[in-house]
Amino acid sequence: MFNKTSRDPYEKFILQHLRHYGLFQGRGTSFLQLLSASREPGLRHDPVLSDIISSPAGTEDTNMEEEEEEEEPPSVSFHLGKVIRTRQLLFDFDGGRPVPRLREPLNLFSIPSSSCSPHGIRWPIECDVIKEDVQHIEWDPPEPEPFNQFTGQERTPMPVGDEKGNVVFCIDPATKMTYFSDSRVGGSRGPIKNARACANREDETLLVFESRFESGNLQKAVQVGLYDYELTLRCDLYTNKHTQWFYFQVRRMKSGVTYRFTIANLMKASSLYSAGMRPLLYSERAARLKGKGWHRAGTNIRYYRNYCEQEGKALYSLTWTLQFPYDDDTCYLAHCYPYTYSQLQRYLRGVVSDPAKASYCKIRVLCRSLAGNSVYVLTVTAPSNSWQESRSKRAVVVTARVHPGETNGSWMMQGFLDFLLGDSPDARLLRETFIFKVVPMLNPDGVVVGNYRCSLSGRDLNRNYRTLLREAFPCVWYTRNMVKRLLDEREVVLYCDFHGHSRKNNVFMYGCDTRDDVSLRLHERVFPLMMSKNATDQFSFRSCKFKVQKSKEGTGRIVMWKLGIRNSYTMESTFGGSTLGNRKGTHFSTRDLKRMGYYLCETLLDFCDPDQTKTEHCLAELRALLKQDVRQKLGREVDSDGYLGNLSDIESSTSGSNSTESDGLPLHFMNCSDQGRKKKVLRTRKERNRLRKGAAQNTRPKVFYTNFEHLQDPTDGDMLKMRHHEKTTSDVKENKKRQKVPFVVRLSSQTGRSGAPHPIACIDIIDHVTLWEDKIKKRQTQHHALSVPPVQYRYPSVATLRDWTQTTPVQLYPMPFNPDIKTQACIKDGQTPQVGSSVDDIKLFPLMEGDGLWISEDLTQEV
Repeated sequence: MFNKTSRDPYEKFILQHLRHYGLFQGRGTSFLQLLSASREPGLRHDPVLSDIISSPAGTEDTNMEEEEEEEEPPSVSFHLGKVIRTRQLLFDFDGGRPVPRLREPLNLFSIPSSSCSPHGIRWPIECDVIKEDVQHIEWDPPEPEPFNQFTGQERTPMPVGDEKGNVVFCIDPATKMTYFSDSRVGGSRGPIKNARACANREDETLLVFESRFESGNLQKAVQVGLYDYELTLRCDLYTNKHTQWFYFQVRRMKSGVTYRFTIANLMKASSLYSAGMRPLLYSERAARLKGKGWHRAGTNIRYYRNYCEQEGKALYSLTWTLQFPYDDDTCYLAHCYPYTYSQLQRYLRGVVSDPAKASYCKIRVLCRSLAGNSVYVLTVTAPSNSWQESRSKRAVVVTARVHPGETNGSWMMQGFLDFLLGDSPDARLLRETFIFKVVPMLNPDGVVVGNYRCSLSGRDLNRNYRTLLREAFPCVWYTRNMVKRLLDEREVVLYCDFHGHSRKNNVFMYGCDTRDDVSLRLHERVFPLMMSKNATDQFSFRSCKFKVQKSKEGTGRIVMWKLGIRNSYTMESTFGGSTLGNRKGTHFSTRDLKRMGYYLCETLLDFCDPDQTKTEHCLAELRALLKQDVRQKLGREVDSDGYLGNLSDIESSTSGSNSTESDGLPLHFMNCSDQGRKKKVLRTRKERNRLRKGAAQNTRPKVFYTNFEHLQDPTDGDMLKMRHHEKTTSDVKENKKRQKVPFVVRLSSQTGRSGAPHPIACIDIIDHVTLWEDKIKKRQTQHHALSVPPVQYRYPSVATLRDWTQTTPVQLYPMPFNPDIKTQACIKDGQTPQVGSSVDDIKLFPLMEGDGLWISEDLTQEV
């Protein structure tokens, strides 16, 4: 097939390529001969070659066999490991014709092996990390767990602090610097400090706390009573806010004893704990003996303001009582079901190790986070038979964990992937219909260190999808870039970002209201309505909002919508539970959260069904529902659909968590700017107008001096005193009424530099120019060529510039001048003044007879 006499340019190219890699030994040896020789018995099997060169059975062409019979097979004696000098070349067969391709780079996978410990994860160098692999079993309660019932007798303990309490656990805040500087596998290299700061460490009644593991964030524990503990959570790294998520370990407890825990530095004014939500408890002994995992626990729960402040902001407390099931157990307490970065890696390892799933799920590294951890992207689709079939597939983009403390998003993501990678007919249909791009954990750094909302930049990534700072916000920058490339190739039918909500129950969506196209009104509400019909006891359509707020324009939902994805959503899952149907008044378990991922897949099939009957029914129902809402909120009937395009105006805010204080540049950028120079304060338009008005009222002229060389006056090196007065816009308009035009005067030294700070058109008025004054002392004969100091130019309006550039020729007007000075000495005939020319090169024209001032003719030339 591939021989020297081939005239096909493609075959010639492949021939040279294969020769370069040593695939031909001897004259006239074809690739298929080598391939057949490699299959002859008696030759030693080379696993490298068998891995690189593989073909399905029966792919040899009969014509090639006849051709090989005519040719005398060369005597080829080779060792297969020596034939191939590269491991990057693979061959596919198309009708018996080998098609070479390059092996995918191995460093794109970065999925740790089963022998890899989770301590391969990169932490900030300030963090102390204990060498303990914390893992929890997955378990769901046999019955839904009910909300907490309030008695009205719950206590509200006020913070005591270190002075009156006994500090039993205290760790460094892990922010020795004000911004992220570097990372290292395993965190700090120094010895792990003893966090038990209590003087009476051997007291058997004391609990032992720990949080220096992945996603843990307890900062300090103070014993304020025999069995009472006041807890302080660590803020998001390199910030002083966002305390909501908690996850820590407790040991050396006694069963049957009622302990009280009070978190004293929460920052949200409201919480689902006031609506019946209960904390989570995990017992290692119960998991080992009974197979029982995370479950709701705690009584006497109260969320309240504690009248303390931090930087002028009120703080809130969460208190609850608890009895541990076993003595000397190791237990964990958490805000929501933990889902760590190591847990995601273990899940992806299972996908890679399954040959069936690996055939239609490719796992790659989208980018590296700020600390250097891998941000994975999964491409899930069925293999296509042709290039045209692959190009015809539409795409779906799903992401999660941009906020690290919203762990329920990861559980929904796992349910989504379980369904999509399964063997059900619906899953196969989805893979054959769509190409799925899935980013399961957008903020691995925040997940690792136990942040609630921010990344290591100290900023909320879900407010920075529009960023141009790739190095500071790599996770969202590369995600947006991936979606932009995907949109160039194919239609993206859906974008969905999984989140958690701390103030509302149930599951719901935030979308984007389409107003421009009248034919598409209400279409963005069809998918959430279908979700509510599939998950009747968990998903609330009434809680969905579609208002596009200015403060949320940096979120993934709005940015993707503006890129061209019509159906762009944020799916919010409560930290609490459901208030709908049979599940009313019960918490969500991990099974319930994973079911929401299943429902998303089922709703996608309904939404994209070629039979649009369901969609038409949903649109009709939406019109009726929204007209009813308008009638209730506005108190009047809506006879047509004309008002339906503005329905988002009557919706309440979609704000669940305020992150405006975490917007802006990353902290390390702000720190660098503060060190090098004084911070520039940008003025508002009102301030600029006020300053302009004040400058116009100030009639005192500005005076500056300069020297000019080669003045033909007997007193060489004289000083030029210029009085410069800036005119305001009102003055320019007043001059227009008098048919006067502002002038441009170009003055510079022999250095060739213009007096203007940068090359833009400027308009100025020169007033009271004096070339000589007796009061000024004469200088020595030394001459210094100095440039005129730059003047604070006032930029003209667009209308003024238009009039200015179209005024030809310019009418010249006189200016007062000292008649005692002879100006003819400054004239050089036959020369035109240019930018950068010296004063003695300027061609001057008389304004009035008897006056000695001359100005440039060309007023439209750029300065």
